[in-house]
Amino acid sequence: MATGRLTPQDWTTAALRAMAQGSVDAVSVNALAGELKATRGSFYWHFKDRDALLSAALEMWERDHTTALIAALGDIPDPRQRLRALLTVALGQEDIIGLEPVIVAHADHPAIAPVLRRVTQQRIAYLTEIYTDLGLTPGMARRQAVVAYAAYLGWIELRRSAGDVVPEVAALGQDADAALEHLIAHLSLDGAAVTAGGDQGTA
Repeated sequence: MATGRLTPQDWTTAALRAMAQGSVDAVSVNALAGELKATRGSFYWHFKDRDALLSAALEMWERDHTTALIAALGDIPDPRQRLRALLTVALGQEDIIGLEPVIVAHADHPAIAPVLRRVTQQRIAYLTEIYTDLGLTPGMARRQAVVAYAAYLGWIELRRSAGDVVPEVAALGQDADAALEHLIAHLSLDGAAVTAGGDQGTA
């Protein structure tokens, strides 16, 4: 039976792919069962209902693309190298292209809202920590973190909406590699003369 072959991760990954290709409404038990060549019984073996699947999928997205990534980067002692590694992963080739812009676009969805808020807060806090380690004052580090995160969101949204006409944001290609390195160099403050004047905030 399909219940013996499919895992909860199979269903949650399929749910995230469906979301990236459509919207939250695209996460349908019947459609996913058809894609996975499984029965509805296979689904209910793992999940109580569609809401439980959606919650599990979003939790997996949060874990894999934020919590686990931050933990893995903790092994890099140099903050600039750590920041470059983070930006390379975040801005590079996506596991599921277009997923994050769809999640952000549904920020007011009751299942998405709390997860997205946690992810946003955790990511900006982590970026602030790295920029502080690079020598910025707390206020400037926070502002730089927000700017970097905004650049990230804009980059992946442009890739989703216009990647076919803007090759610089594509996941692969010579133009994309050069543009990505250019952006990472700016966001990681490589060679930049950074001043701490005008600090008005705190971490």
